[in-house]
Amino acid sequence: MTSRSVEPPESGTDDARSADTQQAEKDRRRTLENARNNVSAVIGGDSDTETPSLKLAKEYLRLGGRRRSKIDDNITTVRQWEEDPPEAERFWKERVETLSKDQRKWVEDFLPTINSP
Repeated sequence: MTSRSVEPPESGTDDARSADTQQAEKDRRRTLENARNNVSAVIGGDSDTETPSLKLAKEYLRLGGRRRSKIDDNITTVRQWEEDPPEAERFWKERVETLSKDQRKWVEDFLPTINSP
């Protein structure tokens, strides 16, 4: 025998979860849509969430930069076996080498590693 109550179920009980409301369904759908939009923005690259160091590393690589990072025991060093194109070299000297040691490391951490193709 099932009893019918006029009082809403107590929060956190199975009865409360099964008595879903239309508002709760709308909230879930809105949250899911927001999450999908956030993921799309990050994957798509048109994101305002990029850090300045990531932007610098991307621009350097876009200009044809060939430096690679080597990270060992949290110590980052940069290796360069091939010469950079003049634009990339100039960008590195003007925009990256002039940064503080910590800021430069953040940029170097975004370079492809010597272990990547």
